Amino acid sequence: MRPICLIRAPCNLGLRPLRPGHEPGTWRAPQALTDAGLVEAIEPAEIVDMEQLAYHAEAEPGTLLRNGNSLRHFNLELADHVAQAAERGEFPMIVGGDCAVLLGALAGRVREGPLSLIHIDGHSDFRHPGNYDAATTLSAVAGMDLALATGRGDPLMTTWPGVPVPLVPDEQVVQIGEREGRSPGFAWADVNDTAFNRIDVFKAREIGADAVVESALATVSQQDWPFFVHFDVDVLDQTVMPAVDSPGSPGIQPDQLRIILARLIGDQRCAGMTCTIFDPDLDPDSNLAVWLVGLLGDVVSAARADGREGF
Repeated sequence: MRPICLIRAPCNLGLRPLRPGHEPGTWRAPQALTDAGLVEAIEPAEIVDMEQLAYHAEAEPGTLLRNGNSLRHFNLELADHVAQAAERGEFPMIVGGDCAVLLGALAGRVREGPLSLIHIDGHSDFRHPGNYDAATTLSAVAGMDLALATGRGDPLMTTWPGVPVPLVPDEQVVQIGEREGRSPGFAWADVNDTAFNRIDVFKAREIGADAVVESALATVSQQDWPFFVHFDVDVLDQTVMPAVDSPGSPGIQPDQLRIILARLIGDQRCAGMTCTIFDPDLDPDSNLAVWLVGLLGDVVSAARADGREGF
């Protein structure tokens, strides 16, 4: 059984401010979840703490990605931590922070070889220069992470030392839980034209957790590669998890999500996991932090109890 390396990544650099003077609170999530019992719930063998970098709402010199240079620095450090955990035979579990930390996690793990990705998120995070004016618009990386991971966008976030571009090829991507792709006027409609295996929230709720897992594993099994899991908590319905920057409905049902996550991270091919976008500023009584820790603890316990070789 692989020991867990918990990497606490306090990042809000990839998010836009919701109003003038606002700073997103996702950087506080690792500590809030720790206070709610995360370490006791998942029992990591190793804990790595990263330093928070200063958030700036305005543009940085040389890039129209908000906090782009700082995000690159943060993700390069994260990549080193993930690569070191993999070298030690550990399962890196990165608790952010916003979705931009997915890039550093992938960049670190891809040093070991090619990788597939299962992206579980209420949004496709597919904003890229092909569907907006990248030359004039200040953009937030957390809404672009899947596009960037598949090689679309600013080289600051697509090109990483010692690894190929893209981090993950389209054919080896599964996207689960997106809720807006069927809506008229969907801003990133070109995601529907990719080779991703797209299991939106409506299909996921229709076919059930086991069928979602089988479809996802069929896609990543096209290559004899490990796969990485990205879990954005906004894939849950806003009535269950409102403490995110972009809540919405419908969402994957909690019981179904437990099954999906446990089966995926319990698979011997799973190379790590990111958990992102929880904002403690929107959870003043910490009830949602306790609930989320319970979910993660249940997932890890179920994966371990499953008796598979991988976890």
